[in-house]
Amino acid sequence: MFSNILLTAGAAGDSSVYLMGQMGVVLIMFVILYFFLIRPSRKQEKQLTQMREALEVGDEVITRGGIIGRIVNLKEEYVMIETGSDRTKIRVARWAIEANTTADKEK
Repeated sequence: MFSNILLTAGAAGDSSVYLMGQMGVVLIMFVILYFFLIRPSRKQEKQLTQMREALEVGDEVITRGGIIGRIVNLKEEYVMIETGSDRTKIRVARWAIEANTTADKEK
């Protein structure tokens, strides 16, 4: 119904009303895009950052590559994790930690 009004206004020569209507549609699409795509991804990234800052020695973590291990050493930019029964130690960038399974178990 709104689009019909805009089309008749545009046909009558009042192109400013038609232009405002088109800009309104674009604005509504941007608002929908923001609330369904941008906002949830920012919220998830914020939660990941908080989780990475709260890591402690002894936490069991999973990396983005799927490596599961226990934290044995924390530095500012990297985390040393111990994997497997042979106690192999791997240095991983802090941003590569995807989940803290110790925190999930406590909930």
